[in-house]
Amino acid sequence: MKNKIHYLINQITTLTIFIFSALLADDRYKMPPKAIADLVDAPVTPSVSISPNKKQILILERSSLPSIEELSQPELRLGGLRINPANNGRSRTSYYIGVIIQDIKTGRQTKIKGLPKGARISNISWSPDGKYIAMVVTSGNKINLYTAITRNGKAKKLLNSPLNAIYGSPYYWLSDSKGLIAKIILDHRGDPPKASTVPKGPVVQENAGNKAPARTYQDLLSNAHDEALFEYYMTAQIVRVSHKGKVVQIGKPGIIRRAEPSPDGNFILMETIHRPFSYLVTVYRFPTLIEILDTNGKSVHILRDMPLAESIPIGRDAVISGPRSFGWRSDVGASIYYADALDGGDPKKDVQFRDEVFTLPAPFTGKAKSILKLELRFSGVRWGDNKNALVSAREWVQRRSTSWHVNPSTSATRKIIDRIYEDRYNDPGTPVTTLNKYGRSVMIIKDETKLLMIGNGASPEGDLPFLDEFDLISKTSKRLWRCEAPYYERVISMISQDGKTFITSRESKDEPGNYYIRSVEDNSFKSITQFEHPYPQMKGVYKEMLTYKRSDGVDLSATLYLPPGHELGDGPLPLLVWAYPREFKTLRAASQVVGSPYRFSRISPTSPLIMLSYGYAVLSGATMPIIGEGTQEPNDNYVKQLVASAQAAADIMVNKGVTTRNQIAIGGHSYGAFMTANLLAHSDIFQAGIARSGAYNRSLTPFGFQSEQRTFWEAPEIYFAMSPFMHAQKVNEPILLIHGEADNNSGTFPVQSKRYYHALKGHGATAKLVMLPHESHGYRARESVMHMLWETANWLDTYVKKEGKD
Repeated sequence: MKNKIHYLINQITTLTIFIFSALLADDRYKMPPKAIADLVDAPVTPSVSISPNKKQILILERSSLPSIEELSQPELRLGGLRINPANNGRSRTSYYIGVIIQDIKTGRQTKIKGLPKGARISNISWSPDGKYIAMVVTSGNKINLYTAITRNGKAKKLLNSPLNAIYGSPYYWLSDSKGLIAKIILDHRGDPPKASTVPKGPVVQENAGNKAPARTYQDLLSNAHDEALFEYYMTAQIVRVSHKGKVVQIGKPGIIRRAEPSPDGNFILMETIHRPFSYLVTVYRFPTLIEILDTNGKSVHILRDMPLAESIPIGRDAVISGPRSFGWRSDVGASIYYADALDGGDPKKDVQFRDEVFTLPAPFTGKAKSILKLELRFSGVRWGDNKNALVSAREWVQRRSTSWHVNPSTSATRKIIDRIYEDRYNDPGTPVTTLNKYGRSVMIIKDETKLLMIGNGASPEGDLPFLDEFDLISKTSKRLWRCEAPYYERVISMISQDGKTFITSRESKDEPGNYYIRSVEDNSFKSITQFEHPYPQMKGVYKEMLTYKRSDGVDLSATLYLPPGHELGDGPLPLLVWAYPREFKTLRAASQVVGSPYRFSRISPTSPLIMLSYGYAVLSGATMPIIGEGTQEPNDNYVKQLVASAQAAADIMVNKGVTTRNQIAIGGHSYGAFMTANLLAHSDIFQAGIARSGAYNRSLTPFGFQSEQRTFWEAPEIYFAMSPFMHAQKVNEPILLIHGEADNNSGTFPVQSKRYYHALKGHGATAKLVMLPHESHGYRARESVMHMLWETANWLDTYVKKEGKD
């Protein structure tokens, strides 16, 4: 009898192994455990948009994950863009499925009516007067411009001609709210060019001795047929359309990147891409004619014909030589601003000034006026009124930023901020803006010399957002309001210009973000929205922000999550550590706490937190600072610092009783995947790794990667030391590699995972490679996400979970 029992057990075991092996061999999409799948399919909390007069909000209902069938539709990959040839729009776009108009005071809601069934809604914006909203609506194979009356929610199609929504904004409101400028497909443009089955000749690229370093871009043009397709789908016509549907064509057709009306509506800033195209760089570096048109389409002034930018120097602060960054001043009717590189665009040149900022007012016939020379690279400008503007500049090498207060009328300037921008604790924040009479965003100026500033309020206790009053004369801040524990609350929009009444978004560990009207004077607040917890089964998740030290004394931080109902001290759990390394130039900045213990635990379908539902503890956002102070670069000691940070994270988890040393996995996405592979190669801290959409061979990104500005030829030893591919023989823990077959992120070619897997397999490592069809750098299709999570749960169960073991 005993032998029969043993025989039956062996037969059952053999059958189980057979079934499990058959499942593994099955190449169909798999479903993860129900607890995980339920989180993937949980309702998505809506987004909110506030009207210009702060009397209404739009509640934007978001879609759930699309199907793999939707993601499998035909797609063109041209010039760095991904185009849906069926509707002449971008492929893989996010969209809304419904819009509700809510009165802030009464709470009355009106659903937008008149849209096609199953409409996909995007590019939603209020008219400057707040009486209308415009939106891009995709229905079937057409993308159309719709408007809706905010008073009653009635929507209508404004243009019969479909929009060209591939690149840049497909429309702009005119400042009087009486009409819009839109970009449409040409009527009667004919069929797209067909590829010849017989080549006319070879594809030839030639360089006449000029330096043209470029990062590793994907989806580039590769032949004459690609060029023809690019021109066909990108060519558009600009029109002006009224609320009654009256259409007036403006200018000639072209590959139009931008057609933005001036604040007063009398001119249009037009950017038109033209040949020669490039097989080396993406569309944003193609030659572009930048000019000003009148409302009839006549060219008033050519600002610049920007040449093909294949030869921009390598470096974070490198730019094209000459004028660039053209835009309308938002504080006046019609005046252009731009920056001009004084160093030829090369950040390595030793010059007194890098950039000069100019303005050029209508009628654009005079000489441009210089308002400021900058010792750092121009990074942006915020306009207030004709007497106040804030010009910002940055330098990557030292992580330094400056802000200058400028009087555009007199060109009087004074530096008001000079700081190391990676220092989160001393960030003064950013100016609060409002809409002016043109419907353009401008800074709020109090008493002619004070700005309202909002910021994250980073501190050793975590982020505590604030509202400050910043005096431009004394350069000092006065605190008006700061959020209080146990909530994370931040200012979204100002109701009163004095900073006393504003709209906030407020959340806590177990309460999703909702919107409130808050008064500083009596500290009262009133709810605007009542969004419910999207996954109530996850209420009670234990969340704790931790701080701990690395062996070299660097302070680290992370957020610990435990499954619902599990408390610290209840016994060890299998643990997933999820991280993403960051580079720093100062020890002080690297040691600062990141995040807040009071934020709602949002669990997106691809978040590591989803494993909480399956009984795993998660250490999220474990800081992995890579520091290079002074003349050293951070990556000079990448591996040593990375391993030290990981060891510190594992140690504190074991010391706190969260897990045991033989139940810890490491995972990450993109540069986090690169980190994961390096940790398995250079340490024995973890039992397994999960690496999603990573790059593993840095010789395939020879002109720099992440924050590394040196090329492969300048620092070959750094590229070798940091490449997990070069150390594949050292990996002795199981690693799961997941990658989208259509990854278009710079540097993370799908071949990176394929070649790394081949290297691991060749050295006998335990490894698995999962290539997700039609997926890009992030994963979108429901089937792909579910399968990715099935692979993750199965991998962790197999190699990390140690039931009943110490």
